This record gives sequence, structure tokens and C-alpha cells, in this order.
Amino acid sequence: MKAKIVITPKKAVLDPQGKTVQTALEHMGYTGVAGVHVGKYIEIDLAPGTDKVAAATALDDAARKFLSNPVIEDYKLEIVD
Repeated sequence: MKAKIVITPKKAVLDPQGKTVQTALEHMGYTGVAGVHVGKYIEIDLAPGTDKVAAATALDDAARKFLSNPVIEDYKLEIVD
């Protein structure tokens, strides 16, 4: 199993990296881009036999307390087989 965590800036937070990417895309001729948000992607390999529910609970806690900054970032956790 793997845990996948995607961390992105909250919509209300200024995202200078995202704005830079958006501007670069526009300069390269890509049209229709309304916004870009740059974040982090974390993939965690779980040991065989790990309880999926327990892993999701523990990793949700870790994502909230350590992996993301809940003041300015949102995260999405997914456990896949």
C-alpha cells in the first residue's frame, strides 16, 4: 500500500510560485489558464500487512501536525492498494 498526500496553499493565501508559473504559461502561449497553485506531493510506502484504517488515521494526524501548515495549507490524503 501507498499513502499519497497532496499539500496545496489555501485559496486565500498568496501563491507567488503559482503566479510565476501562470505568467510563464501565458508567455509561452498557453491560454485559458485561470490560476495555478504550486504545492507538495508526498508518497509513503506502507509495510505489508499495515492496517489501512490505522495508517490513514496516523498519517492524517501527521499531515495536520507536521507535513503541512494548517494555517496556510490544505492537504488531501489517499491510501491506495
